[in-house]
Amino acid sequence: MSVQSSVTQNRTATLSSSRAGLWWGLLGVAAFSFTVPFTRVAVGGLSPLFIGSARAVIAALLAAAALALTRQHLPSGRQWVRLAAVAGGIVVGFPLLTSYALTAAPASHGAVVIALIPAATATMAVARGKERPPLSFWIMAAVGALSAVGFASLHSGGFGQLHWSDLLLFGAVIAAAVGYAEGGMLSRELGSWQTVSWALVLASPLMVALMVVSMLQQPQSGTPLVWAAFAYLAVVSMFLGFFAWYRGLGIGPMAQVSQVQLVQPVLSIIWAALLLREELTWPTLLGGVAVILCAGIAVRIRLDSNASRAKGSVR
Repeated sequence: MSVQSSVTQNRTATLSSSRAGLWWGLLGVAAFSFTVPFTRVAVGGLSPLFIGSARAVIAALLAAAALALTRQHLPSGRQWVRLAAVAGGIVVGFPLLTSYALTAAPASHGAVVIALIPAATATMAVARGKERPPLSFWIMAAVGALSAVGFASLHSGGFGQLHWSDLLLFGAVIAAAVGYAEGGMLSRELGSWQTVSWALVLASPLMVALMVVSMLQQPQSGTPLVWAAFAYLAVVSMFLGFFAWYRGLGIGPMAQVSQVQLVQPVLSIIWAALLLREELTWPTLLGGVAVILCAGIAVRIRLDSNASRAKGSVR
């Protein structure tokens, strides 16, 4: 076989792998895009505390089964500490905060604010990895945050008049960013789906306690549609979606696959309109476009900066 044909085969294999990574990443994002609309449906009959805790308990049972069946090794002492940060972000913080926020905020509104997650995750990764991105990264991240705050303020009655649900949504963004950034780094050591599975198991005692409290406070009753939405949140949003998402990141290239997440808020807004019959207003559309563009540019600047630094070190 000639050198040229070998190079051609390698390029073909790389392109095929790249497409596979993107498709798996897109599948994970598509699964996550239903989280906000279905949470809005679930809070129509179930308490936010029950939704946020019980979905994690069900996902933890699935995670424990997967870990046991595949005979995964226990994480080390320091890894447990880092897993606590992941659990606090994506198992405890994000589900509970969004569940309470969406009792008052429309799903499309929540999707626009949550569109900050890619930029927030990039910012957390920069801080965690002690990177030094260019000033333009910080500018775009700040503009994106201000765009989200401005959008939320306008929907709440004017600038400076944020609703309590907006504060919860911003808290959910920070929680998710911490969980994603730390989880992304830890997955290089433990494996992708193993990281989220151990985080679910670690948080399970707290989530079981919260679930019991929610059931003692009030009986949980809902329509079949409400329970179906809750089942999706527990099985897909909290567990299976991470399998596809982290598989895509694992196949890579991670820099490209991670940008697929920018599609998520767009899909969430579309699902809110189609499934919940929420009206798509111009402020929602413009706010969504502004936040997504800023997040996309910030993520792109960080990736380009890292690529330039890597080329410089090779030279």
